[in-house]
Amino acid sequence: MRQEDIWDAEVAQRYDTPGTGMFAPDVLGPTVDRLAELAGGGAALEFAIGTGRVAIPLAERGVPVTGIELSDAMVAQLRTKADEAAIPVVMGDMATALAPGKFTLVYLVFNTISNLLTQSEQVECFRNAARHLVPGGRFVIELWVPELRKLPPGQQAVVFTAAPGYIGLDTYDVLRQHVVSHHFRFDESRQARLERTPHRYIWPAELDLMAQLAGFELESRHADWSGAEFTAESRSHVSVYRLPPD
Repeated sequence: MRQEDIWDAEVAQRYDTPGTGMFAPDVLGPTVDRLAELAGGGAALEFAIGTGRVAIPLAERGVPVTGIELSDAMVAQLRTKADEAAIPVVMGDMATALAPGKFTLVYLVFNTISNLLTQSEQVECFRNAARHLVPGGRFVIELWVPELRKLPPGQQAVVFTAAPGYIGLDTYDVLRQHVVSHHFRFDESRQARLERTPHRYIWPAELDLMAQLAGFELESRHADWSGAEFTAESRSHVSVYRLPPD
């Protein structure tokens, strides 16, 4: 499954869920608040900007935002809400594509670094972030913690969400650190729609080592955008890495 094939026109058209899910105010508000604070009055670059879920409200807060995005379809959806002058986007892979200018903040939200399916690509993503940042600039990553403690020996799948009309199931390849998320959506009929997304999961300690290889230091890690303490029970984290000041 290629990423450009996964994020096609059909997915892009139904990606936005205004006011609910990851677009809910209690989810999006703290994200934008924290990113605006971390930008420190400078410009921000979003890797995998998608349809502008975060970039648009962040720009409305007065932070100049540029994006890098692999999917033409996702950018087409973004363009129904913000033009190139408001939010410029460079088409390409977040591990290699270069955006013009320098930034005080580069950010990657909603587990997107795991869309890069090899360790080397994920390391290059850190290096690409460093290339775009001014001295002292920050790279912020939101990422889930692999739930392997829920995986008994010999079992390959874990249900991560079960709700009316939706079941989320992860299948693991622990040898390659790969997981495929299966999203089953259904109604009262006998038919269900299946979407699948492949990922390479990353432990926080491995993420920190990737950061060191690119010249970053870990500045902070919390369980969410509101600053909750990160513990052994946390299911996700927001990690802030910083380049040394010049």
